[in-house]
Amino acid sequence: MCTLDGCGESAKMPPLVITPTDRRAFLAGLAALPLAAVLSDSALAQAAAAKAEPFTFQTMGNRKASGVIAKPAQWPAPAVVLVHEWWGLNDQIKAVAVELANQGYVAIAIDLYGKPATTDPAVAKQMMSSLDTEAALDVMASTIYWARDQTFVNGKVGTVGWCFGGAWSLNASMAAPVDATVIYYGNVERSVNQLRSLMGPVIGHFGTKDTSIPESMVKQFAENMQAADKSLTVYWYDADHAFANPTGARYDAADAAQAWERTLAFFQANLTT
Repeated sequence: MCTLDGCGESAKMPPLVITPTDRRAFLAGLAALPLAAVLSDSALAQAAAAKAEPFTFQTMGNRKASGVIAKPAQWPAPAVVLVHEWWGLNDQIKAVAVELANQGYVAIAIDLYGKPATTDPAVAKQMMSSLDTEAALDVMASTIYWARDQTFVNGKVGTVGWCFGGAWSLNASMAAPVDATVIYYGNVERSVNQLRSLMGPVIGHFGTKDTSIPESMVKQFAENMQAADKSLTVYWYDADHAFANPTGARYDAADAAQAWERTLAFFQANLTT
């Protein structure tokens, strides 16, 4: 189950069908597959994730930040900072970073835990609940500033995150100047004063069946964003929490695809012009 604490048990649904021929071609680097197909298969996600490179740097608060980075064929290019779900920085998030690099972005998947990712909800909940908020804000802000300083980045930076990471995508954008912020069903309880520090526009993807991120929370967020004179577009889907995660029981293929298309269009409009 998915709650405000995060996303729980994974798939109790039939997996996406990938033919042996498609699988072999992808693993051999001879063909591409839809992102959802890659994310739904642990071996394919691992193969895609391996294309990203590990990185570390010292934060402004003298902490160690780490994660993986995937670069596009041509750069300088805009950067997108990805924030993982409560599971930690796993192969699925790294694979999304590689896909964003294929789309022309410098994709930086940051690790807010500094610990191996897990598939155990109890471990995930413990890692999330023990997160040092001050340290995490330092890591997120430092990552954004670090990205802007790299010669392979054109100076524009966006953020995107899912569930736990959706909330931290927003937190990051309040902590440092960001040109575009994407939230997938993250907790958006923020005051008007907190939101005043946002620089760029925000979009959010939310499910009408999501009881952990209820419509009342999102509506209040929209009102607060308006009061803070900030740009927000909310997209609603007839779906539940974690509808964009192909490994989860609440995955909705059509809504996930539409949300991803809207995310890419948003980054295109705000990071490439």
